[in-house]
Amino acid sequence: MIEILNPTELARARETGALVGDILQTLKARTAVGTNLLDIDRWAQAMIVEAGAVSCYVDYAPSFGRGPFGHYICTSVNDAVLHGLPHDYTLADGDLVSLDLAVSTGGIAADSAISFVVGDSRPPESVAMIDATERALAAGIAAARPGARIGDLSHAIGTVLTEAGYPINTEFGGHGIGSTMHQDPHVANTGRPGRGYTLRPGLLLALEPWIMADTDELVTDPDGWTLRSATGCRTAHREHTIAITEDGAEILTLPSQARS
Repeated sequence: MIEILNPTELARARETGALVGDILQTLKARTAVGTNLLDIDRWAQAMIVEAGAVSCYVDYAPSFGRGPFGHYICTSVNDAVLHGLPHDYTLADGDLVSLDLAVSTGGIAADSAISFVVGDSRPPESVAMIDATERALAAGIAAARPGARIGDLSHAIGTVLTEAGYPINTEFGGHGIGSTMHQDPHVANTGRPGRGYTLRPGLLLALEPWIMADTDELVTDPDGWTLRSATGCRTAHREHTIAITEDGAEILTLPSQARS
């Protein structure tokens, strides 16, 4: 299913996106050496409930997971990159953390992810990976405009990641979003320009470049959810929900302090 939002729905999407961006920013600020992943999940739950929003994760039970997910945010650390199930782990100096959050308000969902290093250590590999995903996301957003094809976005993202030297997994990637969290079209993190669905105003997309340092192969934890690099290498993940407008792409999941 591919949804095209009307102006009323788009206004709701802006509200949802702002909430997601603000929650992630707050969680990042509160996360430090000594923080437990279960604390992050509890903080996310409290903010979602206080806002009157609905978690897209807690009851989520797709075919690729051992559902329902049962938590309010994905917390992936170091070699974990996607769908990290919160568990009893205390963060250490230099850990690379990825937080992925999706909520719904007014019947419209938004989805975003950030990666950052906790503590005073700044491992060069981790910093480089985070930077690459940020640049790849910016390239994908810059390519998003009415009349462009999904392949144009995938190509823009993939070019940045490939030039930075990272293998690319195409099993999981970006996606359409709207009244539900995961919709068509799929937006792979590499692809050929001029191919795929043609973008139209009112379309919402969650673009999410993610990488593993030296492999494109994933393994699944015994929890049935957490996806890790097959080699144990570090990983990074970045995501924004955008709306296609007549003028290009509008980023919906920026935190309030980043909005003009």
